[in-house]
Amino acid sequence: KVLWTVLVTILGYASSLPVGDDSICTAEELAKYRIIFTGKWSQTAFPKQYPLYRPPAQWSSLLGVTHSSDYSMWKKNEYASNGVRDFAEKGEAWVLMKEIEEAGEKIQSVHGIFSAPAISSGTGQTSTELEAHPRHPLVSFVVRIVPSPDWFVGIDSLNLCEGDRWMDEVSVDLFPYDAGTDSGFTFSSPNFATIPQDTVTEITCSSPSHPANSFYYPKLKILPPIAQVTMVKIKKSQLGLSAPYINLPAKSNEIIDSVS
Repeated sequence: KVLWTVLVTILGYASSLPVGDDSICTAEELAKYRIIFTGKWSQTAFPKQYPLYRPPAQWSSLLGVTHSSDYSMWKKNEYASNGVRDFAEKGEAWVLMKEIEEAGEKIQSVHGIFSAPAISSGTGQTSTELEAHPRHPLVSFVVRIVPSPDWFVGIDSLNLCEGDRWMDEVSVDLFPYDAGTDSGFTFSSPNFATIPQDTVTEITCSSPSHPANSFYYPKLKILPPIAQVTMVKIKKSQLGLSAPYINLPAKSNEIIDSVS
């Protein structure tokens, strides 16, 4: 009887423990990272309908957040929020930032917001810094593909913590996603709202399966990465040499779809 009671008590305690990707992080202190976004959207790699003008191929500013598993900026096969829709379609970040702020205030699931400047061509780099917390070790971000109906690249809830240590460096190849809010097939498609709204889906060389699709390459098995992101942990001895923290512009952060 005593052993059975003890066993039931232990099992009951275990079932009440928090479950989530970040629950296993036991690192003792904050970690700072430099995040480098590299655009690989070249005419050589993606020749079909490659935007050369009005506007030429480019990337919006990067908007990201460090958070716990209680928050989600976006998820594949789920509906995009109003903020992600505005960002993916027009490069407007204010609604998305409001959503992040409200999540942070309501359930304390957000540790910090970070952003990096736009890239004025399909290839190039932009970077900034982010701070991760043991209770908020996940990183998510979005970058709009310009021009496009509602296409973007990004990361959903990448965990920078492994047990009691922070990862020193991590690189991820990025592929295009459709936010499911605009029905355009090509980079320069006019605004045509998707009604009812669809879920966020990955764009591949065969999906959407339509010859008009700008990423439709039926002879390929997979698309080449259109971008890459690398996060490198900043050592304490390097903190004083880091670039300053980059904030979003104070007045407007809309990507203007016109020739620079």
